[in-house]
Amino acid sequence: MSELKYLAAYAPELQAQVRSMLAQDKLGAYLQQRYPERHRVQSDKALYQFTTELKQQYLRNSPNIDKVLYDSKLDVLRHALGLHTAVSRVQGNKLTAKKEIRIASLFRDTPPEFLQMIVVHELAHLREKDHNKAFYQLCQHMLPDYHQYEFDLRIYLTWRDTQNKTAHPSVIKDV
Repeated sequence: MSELKYLAAYAPELQAQVRSMLAQDKLGAYLQQRYPERHRVQSDKALYQFTTELKQQYLRNSPNIDKVLYDSKLDVLRHALGLHTAVSRVQGNKLTAKKEIRIASLFRDTPPEFLQMIVVHELAHLREKDHNKAFYQLCQHMLPDYHQYEFDLRIYLTWRDTQNKTAHPSVIKDV
């Protein structure tokens, strides 16, 4: 059956359930029923505003974010689903650092919960560099159902991959 690359770290029982739903062609219906809406954050400007509002609500004392944008060049497997960077430059006798968050452009057409989960994940990196216990506690603080949304997002990516392999790109419908 299909490789579950996005779910490799999950329990074999969960993987078996996902494989079964894929085999029965029920995964798309599950996602549609669970996440029927799409968000309206379509432009980079709207994404910046969405991100800064979340940051202001939960991480007021963290460094400001200079740029937030959708990035069509992000590779979902290599760079995960978003990317945070700090660009340091010497200007005169000062060292300046600009914080950027880039979100994979595939998130333009996803449920609001998935976009929020990715933004929360990238914001948490402002305080915690590593994916450690403190990092996930911070994610959970900002988005109480963080772990469920992450799991469902991985199911969505798995479903999306199967659709890309079985349909011509022009006829693919996202959930």
